[in-house]
Amino acid sequence: MKLRTVKRRLHLASRPWTDRERLVVWRGMTGRFAIAIEPLLGTIFFAALTYGVIWRARIAKPHDLWILSPIFGMVAAGFAVYFICVMVAPFIAYMQTYKPIYLLDGYVRYRGPDDDSDLGSSGYVAVLFEDREVCCEWECYGMKNLPSVTLPAMAEFSEFGGIHKIDGKSTGVLPDEVPVLAIGIANKNRR
Repeated sequence: MKLRTVKRRLHLASRPWTDRERLVVWRGMTGRFAIAIEPLLGTIFFAALTYGVIWRARIAKPHDLWILSPIFGMVAAGFAVYFICVMVAPFIAYMQTYKPIYLLDGYVRYRGPDDDSDLGSSGYVAVLFEDREVCCEWECYGMKNLPSVTLPAMAEFSEFGGIHKIDGKSTGVLPDEVPVLAIGIANKNRR
């Protein structure tokens, strides 16, 4: 969700992402790319097969062999769409590291889901200005609904990522460290 008022946004304290924070997001993106290598290879293979069938049909008999090429072309397109779907969110997250991280001494509000919430939503968390006007709000997903509570806090947040720190303590949105290619992070999060 975007910051609500442009005028107030200009007055927010902000800082750039540190190299270490950007590295964490980069490693997450490379980890996702390691997963996306399969659809990328599928795209390349079926695109080459499509080209090969068309090329072969032009120089050798039977000349109507090209009829098979749309089938392989559609599979290549399907793999390309799969690759893009897997990589779009991590790419957007990495590009967001070039936008500022905002600092706000105000309130953090938690509230349960409402009628407009997505299915499976556990509620919303918001950063509020000192006059309790909403600065930025994010939908949350979890097993239990969030309680309705507002707490005074110094929040560090980004528009895309959510609240990174509350009163200097990490919320887990941006971990302190991610292993290379993000391998093994799922086991680390279970502990």
